[in-house]
Amino acid sequence: MIGNFVKLPKLGLVRFAKSREVKGRILGATVRRNPSGKYFVSILVEIEIQELPKTHSVVGVDVGLKKFAILSDGTAYTNPKFFRTLEEKLAKAQRILSRRTKGGSNWNKQRIKEAIRLLTVGTTGIAY
Repeated sequence: MIGNFVKLPKLGLVRFAKSREVKGRILGATVRRNPSGKYFVSILVEIEIQELPKTHSVVGVDVGLKKFAILSDGTAYTNPKFFRTLEEKLAKAQRILSRRTKGGSNWNKQRIKEAIRLLTVGTTGIAY
């Protein structure tokens, strides 16, 4: 890795968006391409894990429907409503894709749009 470039076999230096600094010895890298056409690089590193100090505090979590989570100290987290709207947009994109002629240029454009929606729904659920 040199700045925001990563050196890959058979490809040479490839520019990438670094989400965080790489600390430790690099063991390997995996390059993946998702259905929307974007490439992702996962870098495997070896680092020493430092234990966190013990706090000796305990908290209970109640997961519900109206409130996403309520802690035993009274803190309440609201339920994310954005997920449902993203699922509806994904369903609409999939309906449009099903009406396209398979293999056509409009089908291919809609396939990419649907893949982007699918990626958005998947990563939004993980992020929350």
